[in-house]
Amino acid sequence: MKAVLLKSKSICVEDIPTPVPAEGEALLKVIKAGICNTDLELVKGYMDFEGILGHEFIGRVIESPKKEWMGRRVVGEINIPCGSCETCSESDPKHCPSRKVLGIHQKDGVFAEFVTIPMENLLALPSIVSDREAVFVEPLAAAIAILDQVQVDQKDEVLVLGDGKLGLLVAQVMQTHSANIFCVGHHPRKLILLQKRGIQTTQSVQEWDRKFDLVVEATGTSEGIEEALCFVKPKGKIIAKSTFHGLAKIDFSALVVNEIQLIGSRCGSFIKALEFLKKESLELEEMVDADYPLLDAERAFDRAKDPEVIKVLLTP
Repeated sequence: MKAVLLKSKSICVEDIPTPVPAEGEALLKVIKAGICNTDLELVKGYMDFEGILGHEFIGRVIESPKKEWMGRRVVGEINIPCGSCETCSESDPKHCPSRKVLGIHQKDGVFAEFVTIPMENLLALPSIVSDREAVFVEPLAAAIAILDQVQVDQKDEVLVLGDGKLGLLVAQVMQTHSANIFCVGHHPRKLILLQKRGIQTTQSVQEWDRKFDLVVEATGTSEGIEEALCFVKPKGKIIAKSTFHGLAKIDFSALVVNEIQLIGSRCGSFIKALEFLKKESLELEEMVDADYPLLDAERAFDRAKDPEVIKVLLTP
């Protein structure tokens, strides 16, 4: 099969053997996959990963130990826990210390014609969700995870820092809980998507001259947390969403003196994301800027690096 491999901080498309499902796994034909900022950071050296990239996808089951799954259109949770440790049995399996993460850590990803996934990670897609919408289930789940970590009320003023793929999704999700959503970004064509929904946007947060109850940092940069600290109210909350290669500076004294809660936030529930897609209307199709054949992965990655671009897909 064809696959996009990351080797020594560069990507290439190669012919490799089709994976063979282990016990309890399904073999999927990948239908579409999305390039996200984490993939771009992995190329820079984040997580020291080498192998097949990709974790946002939709696929079709072509081999399964459960025959009723054959032929189903599916998405898959990206965390693969061991299932037997204390964390798995008593806490949150996505924090299993021995976990593998699809296309990120010790598990080949979905930028390929075929991929193997544990059956317990699969969720069948409802017919009302299109292929292009389904590619957003993983980042949408990450956006919705914020609502499991903090309570957001109608009166809360929420600032989203970043107008990338995740920032745009976070702003839309937060709007279902608060009437006061603000987003700061650097790209007018991206911010227009939110303006159409009545979300206030700017390219310079200073023009609002205010502080916020909740700041969601989704800049994808090492400077994002410092910026968030400048605009959160005393006793407010910061949700940190960015993952990047490198270290961030932070004014720890400001965090302590103003009694700010800083909360890391990673993956979310695919079940909740699919339920959300059934009930809410989001600007997902409009967020897709390009769809490249898998063989053109290098061009697709170059396009995805463009800060004006929102979402780039790969189709095997």
